[in-house]
Amino acid sequence: MSGGGERLCVRLLKTGDNTEYVARELATLAGCRASDIGFCGLKDRHAVTVQWFSLYRPGQFSEDTDLLAAIAERWPVLAARREPRKLRRGDHRANGFVVTLRHVTAERSLVEQGLIRLRDQGAPNYFGPQRFGREGGNLQAAVTLDPSRLNRKRGRGGRSASKNVLYFSAARSWLFNEVLAERVLSGTWAEVLPGEPEASSPRSPTGPLWGDGGTLAGEPLAQKNALALLSALADAGYSVSLETSGALDVSGVDARVSRIVDIKPPGSGEVARNRWDNLAHLNRHDEIKFVLADRADYEWARAVLNDRALTETCPVLFSPVQNELLPAQLAEWILADRLPVRMQIQLHKVLWGNTPGK
Repeated sequence: MSGGGERLCVRLLKTGDNTEYVARELATLAGCRASDIGFCGLKDRHAVTVQWFSLYRPGQFSEDTDLLAAIAERWPVLAARREPRKLRRGDHRANGFVVTLRHVTAERSLVEQGLIRLRDQGAPNYFGPQRFGREGGNLQAAVTLDPSRLNRKRGRGGRSASKNVLYFSAARSWLFNEVLAERVLSGTWAEVLPGEPEASSPRSPTGPLWGDGGTLAGEPLAQKNALALLSALADAGYSVSLETSGALDVSGVDARVSRIVDIKPPGSGEVARNRWDNLAHLNRHDEIKFVLADRADYEWARAVLNDRALTETCPVLFSPVQNELLPAQLAEWILADRLPVRMQIQLHKVLWGNTPGK
């Protein structure tokens, strides 16, 4: 934070109040709109939490002291400063937790062993019940959610956009939990399965978080009931795309789902896992993708492109491996050879590197 700007940022200690309630109350105290209050994420109502909020108060510097005093009557103010930018969801780098165990009866040595195992192996990180609302109400509301209205503002008598987003978040969190539960039962929750992307840490494999346009991580076809889920999402009106490693059969995927099939070049070390018969099941609204690490990968991909006439099947993407092949170099090769392919960079890698969840 830079220390100056139109927004007063306050760091509050709170319990018993959820984030959106506090934001509305801050708007009332500050005399601004609720939409002028910013925060980075939702905190549990029942826990003791510390959270930053931004309040839009241009040109009202002289009134900050009185406002902070009014806020302090409701919640302890741990810090305050002026900033130019509104806080938005996802702006924070991480959440920090202090967990207190009470009434522990186990032997100290066993507890210490468990803590060491937790440190070294981690734990299955489910979404908690607060994500699903009181008595699962958010999840029940998600069943009736019209996906076409997900990002619309509230009309007369309709749900607010924030509520729709909350319900959608509950639905995909439930799906994540179902996948994680299956992985726990199979003993693979801490492993990166074939076809899934490597996480930034060997102890932090991730899972699928479905959204409009696809999942954020993981190999969906490796998950139980993935085919039924893809069809259900299409039935519900979502535009669904599936990116697969190319090692698993795509013939059973619903025809309404756009398939992005990776073909692994030699530099990946996984060329033997390519399932070539998948190509026969693709059509014009699907895509084939090569992620290339060097000139040898490029020459191999060019040969496959020509030998199998891939561009007659669907669009083909060439993408450089981040920090191994410069995008400009790959672009020069493609232009020099006049290849009928699209070039794609991994934009999330350019922006955030290997940051988990990006």
